[in-house]
Amino acid sequence: MPVLAKHAVKPETFEETSFQAPLGTGPYVVGEVDPGKSVTLKRNPDYWGRDLAINRGLWNFDEVRFDYYREANSHLEAFKRGLYDLRNEHDPGRWQTAYDFAAVREGRVLKEALPTGVPKASSYFVFNTRRAVFSDIRVREAISLLFDFEWINHGYFFDLYQRSASYFDGSELSSHGRPADQREKALLAPFAEAVRADVLDGTWSPPVSDGSGRDRVTLKRALDLFAAAGYELRGTALVDRKSGRPLTFEILVTARDEERLALLFSQSLKRAGIAARVRLVDAVQYEGRRLTYDFDMIQNRWDQSLSPGNEQAFYWGSAAADQPGTRNYMGVKSPAVDAMIAALLKAEDRGDFVAAVRALDRVLISGFYVIPLFYLPAQWVARWTTVGRPATTSLYGYLPETWWREPKAP
Repeated sequence: MPVLAKHAVKPETFEETSFQAPLGTGPYVVGEVDPGKSVTLKRNPDYWGRDLAINRGLWNFDEVRFDYYREANSHLEAFKRGLYDLRNEHDPGRWQTAYDFAAVREGRVLKEALPTGVPKASSYFVFNTRRAVFSDIRVREAISLLFDFEWINHGYFFDLYQRSASYFDGSELSSHGRPADQREKALLAPFAEAVRADVLDGTWSPPVSDGSGRDRVTLKRALDLFAAAGYELRGTALVDRKSGRPLTFEILVTARDEERLALLFSQSLKRAGIAARVRLVDAVQYEGRRLTYDFDMIQNRWDQSLSPGNEQAFYWGSAAADQPGTRNYMGVKSPAVDAMIAALLKAEDRGDFVAAVRALDRVLISGFYVIPLFYLPAQWVARWTTVGRPATTSLYGYLPETWWREPKAP
């Protein structure tokens, strides 16, 4: 939370809408505000830190303007016309097909994929384990097998996404592909049943299909797990062997992109005899249901840093599972998870900290609380060459405060 100057804040009017610029201590001050269109920041000539060595090379623009657009296509078209300088792209389709315009072909606009060392913003389908249908880990693992990443990535995303395999993908905190070291094993020793052997030795990965959308090998693995959990196919429906009740659930979504992905997933589920309903609701209803855990499955992402802390208890802690409004959407209640969170919070050196986070990652992966989806392998940035950037990208990705305006050619 930002620290605000007491003399500049009136608690009784704090939540009221206002165009009065807040008091700040940074290198810029609010210049002009065009409501709904733009906010302009101007360099603060009295910035207290301007001559500190740590700020050398930073804050190189006299003026920075943030423009706002209601719709994605008009946002892109404005960039093509040169109405703004820098664009961070998130859509694989646009990145692959929408940047073939004159300024790119002539080298006046550059497309760059900038690597980072922070955990990637991975997304997941989240099981609500408070619901009886998802209480059996074998059912959750079987359903996870039915998400055909290779087919979806090739057919809809130009093979540009990478499959999520960790809650800290793409960073040193990820356990994926790494065998547990002695520090991790010591932390996990009291919870031997909480981590799968293949997750512990670093050989586990999400399933890889043949990319056809109809992979029979993966389907057979899923049906074997369903059988072990007490389900069987009767005709075209997967039902509980004892009660005859069909296995069915609802995927709650609030955006068209989420709906499309959920519908694609439901096609794969149907092949296993599972009727998954996809329900699109407005943002207000969605948020209300999410905060009270009134859903079977949702799509979500947890943004992580290189220094995860006590927010992990808010994400996965047992105490948060029954408390409305937390981000423990899957309802995790695990002594092993709680112990790993406690270990990372009390770690006093980086080695112990990394070990605790990787151990937490292994316990969460082993619980099959989510279906790992995908993430962008790098930051996709398009920029007009009128602005320049350092040759080396920071561990945290591109930093516009280190960029500059290129001098005009004589």
